[in-house]
Amino acid sequence: MRTARLCLVAALAVGLAADAAAQSHTVTVVRDLDYVPRAEYAGGKDRLDLYIPEGAKNAPVIFSLHGGALSAGDRREERFVGQRFAAAGYVTVVASYRLSPEVSHPAHIEDAAAAFAWVKRNIGQHGGDPDRMLVTGHSAGAYLAMLLSTDPRWLAAHTLSPRDIKGVAPVSGFFWVDKEGVAPDRPTYVWGSDPRVWAESSPARYLRADLPPVLILDTDGDEPWRQRQNADLAAALRAAGHRDVTVHKVPGRTHMSVWTKMNDSPSEETSSHILRFAARVLAAK
Repeated sequence: MRTARLCLVAALAVGLAADAAAQSHTVTVVRDLDYVPRAEYAGGKDRLDLYIPEGAKNAPVIFSLHGGALSAGDRREERFVGQRFAAAGYVTVVASYRLSPEVSHPAHIEDAAAAFAWVKRNIGQHGGDPDRMLVTGHSAGAYLAMLLSTDPRWLAAHTLSPRDIKGVAPVSGFFWVDKEGVAPDRPTYVWGSDPRVWAESSPARYLRADLPPVLILDTDGDEPWRQRQNADLAAALRAAGHRDVTVHKVPGRTHMSVWTKMNDSPSEETSSHILRFAARVLAAK
């Protein structure tokens, strides 16, 4: 028993040391890159920021979408995301997108797809590998990340597909728009009032065996309906034949702090799980 405990302590120490070592990269920030050059969105919502680890060359890429109920938030509030993942060696993209009530679905996911397509075609000029891209996001950003990875229509508009995503890590998201806590309980200016549109806007409608690997993260401080959606997504993915689904519940956090604390320490739980997942699914071939 004592030997087993010593082994566990040693393993934890190694993991913490690895996480700490991963924070050693100096980060350069390139701001306000226009991913829809043919248009000019109010408030710079057609812009993204890059966080680039020093010396990056064909580095893996993490593409992140902010939360805010599709009606609030901006990339400039998510600097902690870019710094955390770029310091660990990943070229990190933090994108804005248009918000309701100025726009409604599908504008948000159209913007997410346009931003991803811009990164796919341009990230090589900034030290990233366009063939090793992971998509993540928090709350509404997690919804968009999962919809981008499941419903092929949005990337097909850019001659891409979910196969161009090598892993997806939604954090405290929602995946059934037509269920409690989402469209039935929110303003109609986001998804409208037609339940058929709600269902068609739901990532859970498009689950299948050949989706990218999925890491589902939430917290015991999330609302009960949201925790149910996260648990149900894992079960539905497995029922659809998906064989690479990982689930982790971060304890002792709120819906916001499960995301916003990610840069508090090198061993912070949410970001550490995303980085371990990224190291596996974005490993160089």
